[in-house]
Amino acid sequence: MQLQTDNTDQLIYENEILQLTVLGGIKLEGLDRMRTTLKVQLQKSSRPPVRHNLDLYNDTQLEKFIRKCAEKLEIGTSVIAACFAELTEELEKYRLAQIKQEQENLKPKVKQLNLAEKQAAEEFLSAPELLEKTNELIGKSGVIGEETNRLLMYLIFTSRKRQQPLHVIPHRPQKLQYVG
Repeated sequence: MQLQTDNTDQLIYENEILQLTVLGGIKLEGLDRMRTTLKVQLQKSSRPPVRHNLDLYNDTQLEKFIRKCAEKLEIGTSVIAACFAELTEELEKYRLAQIKQEQENLKPKVKQLNLAEKQAAEEFLSAPELLEKTNELIGKSGVIGEETNRLLMYLIFTSRKRQQPLHVIPHRPQKLQYVG
């Protein structure tokens, strides 16, 4: 069976005998460990489930928990051990897929203009008095006053895409000395 990931806070893995639920989900960081809170129960049984938190990568913890589950659920340790091995594999795949998805979401999105947007942009950019219109729009966006400075900063900021971008270096006036 596959891992059911509909609810990221309650991952469920089932086979014909057992249902394993990872309560609280799985952390994506720290690939050297797999801390989980597990709920183990027999399928179609009135026996109470066994709950425990452990690191699935810690053999000592896992072996103790397998014995505990086998005793409380009255089934063989080999069945439970095989089920935990399958669960661990599925959780590893799930976690790596989630990390990959998270990395994809962090990549900057490139806005693709549709035909109408492209035409509007070209029309705006080819209009006479482009800088005056741009400065007016900057003012409408909330930058009030400082018309010269705001347009200068806009030109400097947008030059970042050029091979040799513009920059601003503050000028310090030098003291003048009177030579008499």
